[in-house]
Formats: sequence, structure tokens, C-alpha cells
Amino acid sequence: MAHTDDAYQTDWSWIPLVLVAMFCLAMLFAGCTPNYQQLRHEGQEAMLRGDYGPARYMLLNAEDKAHRRSDNLHDLGVCSVMVAKQKFEERNHAAAFRELDNAIAYYRRSIDERPGSQAALEGLNIALELKGQFEEALKHAQWTVEFVGPSAKQYIFLAEELEQRGDVDGALLRYRQAVAMEPENAKPYVAMAKFLMRHNNDAAYSYLAEAQRLDPEDPWVKQHQGSRAATPPSRVAKGTAKAQP
Repeated sequence: MAHTDDAYQTDWSWIPLVLVAMFCLAMLFAGCTPNYQQLRHEGQEAMLRGDYGPARYMLLNAEDKAHRRSDNLHDLGVCSVMVAKQKFEERNHAAAFRELDNAIAYYRRSIDERPGSQAALEGLNIALELKGQFEEALKHAQWTVEFVGPSAKQYIFLAEELEQRGDVDGALLRYRQAVAMEPENAKPYVAMAKFLMRHNNDAAYSYLAEAQRLDPEDPWVKQHQGSRAATPPSRVAKGTAKAQP
């Protein structure tokens, strides 16, 4: 009978789980059980290694030790999203969607505990979009601005959602609001400059210049500084349909 090379390949996927078991046994032999902080630390270390299954095991045990910690629930959401992506790559779509359902539930619980958690708010949108629930993702972004914000970060968040759906004028309005809300913060100017560059609008460079004034060490600003002569944003003519500032 013919054999394929796959028949002789070794499956090493069990190794991270063995390491988790060894950690737990070591704690037991030491006469104690791991506490919340130890489990969180081990879970985060596993996340950094890309071992999302073992990471989730650790974080779930941490959740048992201290219920409804927003950061821990967020990390559980991240693990589920990353496992979902792996399942998509394996063409196991049913399992991927189950993982996304888990991620959405974790992110919502994290937001319930800390409504202003930007990481969980953005994570929820990512999970909704991966699941194909684009309208729900947009509604969530709008809810975020109305009930959690407003802040420049929230307006940028909504602007990105609107732009992805082809609402250029709506996105432009939100980017403008972000700049107006925090005029001494470089990030809204960077977001506006990127948006205008994507739409081939030379006014982008005036916002780039202002971002450079406010935060000359920003990596994106440093990458693009000096690329075009700029004028202050306040001198740029305002427009509508063609993504003019």
C-alpha cells in the first residue's frame, strides 16, 4: 500500500498542552495552586508565543479565580479570534464561527465591566467583521461614539468603519470631528492625513505637517515627513464629495 509523506510527519501540537500541565503539576507539588496573577502571566506568555489554545486554558482558569476582570475577558476574546483565524486557514469554517461567537461573548462581557475599554471595543468590531456581520459592526461603532465617547479615538474608530463601507463623506465628517475635539493631539491629524492620502488629496500634507509639529517622533510621521511642502490645515479650502478636509 502506498504511503504519503504526511503519514510519517510527527504532530507536535500536543507540546504546549504538556507544558501547561507541567506548570500546574509544579504548582501542586510546591504545595499551592496558581493564583490569578500567575495564571494571567502564564496565559499572556503563551499568547506571545502564539500558543492560543494553552493561553486560553490558563486565562479561563484565571477567570475562575477572579470573575469578570475586563482585561482577562479581553484576552480570552483575542485567543478566540486567533484560533478562529487558524480554523479559517484550515478551512474548518464551522469551528471558526464557533470561536468568533466565543470571542464576541468575551468582548461584550469585557465591555460590560469597563465600557470605555478601547481594546475590547475594537476587538468586538474585528470579531463581528470576521463573522461577516458588517452592519452590526457599524452599529457597534456608532453606539461606541454615542454612549462611550465622544473622544477623538472613538470618532476615528467610527470614521474607519464608515470608510470601509464606502461612506467617504461620513468618514470625512468623523475625522474632522476627531481633529476638532483634540486639536493638540497628533493622532487625529495622522488619521486625517492617512485618509486623505488614500483618496489622493494633496491636503493630506497639511495635516501631516501639523502632526509633525505635535509629535515629531511618531513613526508614521517620521516616515512621511518632508514628502511634500505643506500648509497649515486651517488654510485648506473645505469641501465635501471628494474627501476634501
